[in-house]
Amino acid sequence: MTTVAEVIVKTLEAAGVRRCYGIPGDTLNHVTDAIRTSSIRWVHVRHEEAAGFAAGAEAMLTGELAACAGSCGPGGLHFINGLFESHRNRAPVVLIASQIVRDELGFDFPQEVDFKSVYASCTVFCEEIRTPAQARRMTAMAAQAALAKRGVAVLIVPADVSSADAPSEPDFAVHRARPLVRPSDAELDSLASALNSGKKVAIYGGSGCERAHDAVVALAARLRAPVARTSRAKDFLEHDNPYDVGMTGIFGSESGYHALMACDVLLLLGCDFAWRQFYPEKATILQVDLDGSHLGRRHPVDIGVIGDIAPTLEALLPRIAQREDGAFLDECLKHHRKAEAAQAKHATIGKGGAIHPQYLTETISRHAAPDAIFTADGGSPMVWCLRHIASTGRNRTVVSLSHGTMANAMPQALGAKAAFPDRQAISLSGDGGIAMLLGDLLTAVQEKLPIKVVVYNNGALDFVEIEQKVEGLLDTYTNLINPDFARVAEAIGFRAQRVENAEDLDGAVQAWLAEPGPALLDVVTDRFELVMPPSVKPGQVAGMALYSAKAVLGGRGGDVLGMMRNLLS
Repeated sequence: MTTVAEVIVKTLEAAGVRRCYGIPGDTLNHVTDAIRTSSIRWVHVRHEEAAGFAAGAEAMLTGELAACAGSCGPGGLHFINGLFESHRNRAPVVLIASQIVRDELGFDFPQEVDFKSVYASCTVFCEEIRTPAQARRMTAMAAQAALAKRGVAVLIVPADVSSADAPSEPDFAVHRARPLVRPSDAELDSLASALNSGKKVAIYGGSGCERAHDAVVALAARLRAPVARTSRAKDFLEHDNPYDVGMTGIFGSESGYHALMACDVLLLLGCDFAWRQFYPEKATILQVDLDGSHLGRRHPVDIGVIGDIAPTLEALLPRIAQREDGAFLDECLKHHRKAEAAQAKHATIGKGGAIHPQYLTETISRHAAPDAIFTADGGSPMVWCLRHIASTGRNRTVVSLSHGTMANAMPQALGAKAAFPDRQAISLSGDGGIAMLLGDLLTAVQEKLPIKVVVYNNGALDFVEIEQKVEGLLDTYTNLINPDFARVAEAIGFRAQRVENAEDLDGAVQAWLAEPGPALLDVVTDRFELVMPPSVKPGQVAGMALYSAKAVLGGRGGDVLGMMRNLLS
């Protein structure tokens, strides 16, 4: 006879699962035994949170289903943050959450957890297999939901169900529907009329522009329009785009911000950017999105239509008149060149050999392979990644934007390397982030995943410090007493090096990237480097001034001098 566990694994295997990340445990034993005899690779992590991050990165980058699995109670709970991140990245992941036996459910049995209530807010599907007869259909439904709705599905499996014999019945296939969706002709005519009547038209592209690069560029050429982008659209719109004026938003540049604030017609393409203060107040706003619930969700729009970006633009383009006046585009491109020059000024060797984090990031970008995969921790490494890793059209960046978590980068690099063994997987880790899941460096060694990890070691929770200073507060509880991360990594089995002087950085980066196995670079970066937003509000200036006064009065004038040195350099 075939067990339910074998049916679950066989169904996921047929749905495209190639790897399952997790930690074995008693209630999961029949599932891991079934994986042992399948084509699915078990990736043994040291913390289930890392498994959630890794599976999500694989699924996000491949578009295919990835799996993770854990034992009852604490094992299943540990996945929650990694799976929240994966769900918000719209990554198709299935979690097999093994459960205590059914006879003990509802009696406060040791390790009993109601996984359905826990995972309700971060899943597209969360159900329990209550009987062996449900196994095939329920597993196929979970996989189908994860792929179709682009999110996390949780399959709760009591231990006595997974070990039971499964009845013989036909398999339930998992289908991949790929419809092309575009607005009606009348809606396209309305969009075209608004775009053709505009004097200063700007395009704002989001992650929905994946696979729509050429269509967006063609529309920009017809409209003579600048193309600003969200952080998620970096990989899809930055490269080979003469109309690109950079990102806007908190992590963006002045030029992207200017394009949106100065336009009279704004076309939103597959973007769901949350911060309302970065939308223009007086422009006519048009929105195209595949998800109708996103239309007008962040800011009122004048015309909202449902459609895939590429086919929508292909149908829209013949309706657009060729614009000859390029004054607004030229103005925005001038702002973009100025913003790029300002960013490049900080991506250099600092005075006295100090290492600017921008210089570190630019150096890595310069020496990395054209198809490298970069992951970056929430906080300042994410900002430096988005600003200073150059898009090639072949490389990818994976950062925590909607969820905004720490500690995501290194485990996401594990998932990226498992999925793409022939590509560089580079983790830009903060010192706070790497310390959170430091144990999963062991996973890279044990599973032979030669990731490259760089630690931005500034001895502080840098982004939190900046937030406190902007509010006029003294930085509090942000100091980090760090080890020599290179020595720690060497003890684990990494090739590692610590860099404290900017003159040593270029050679160290080249050697680090050339290592055949897992390697870590511990780089001491300037603690007082500021992450400047594209637009500084009067309240932020007042807050920084208040912080400076408090710091000087508190005997910390050196901190203020360090901050001002970087601000004025």
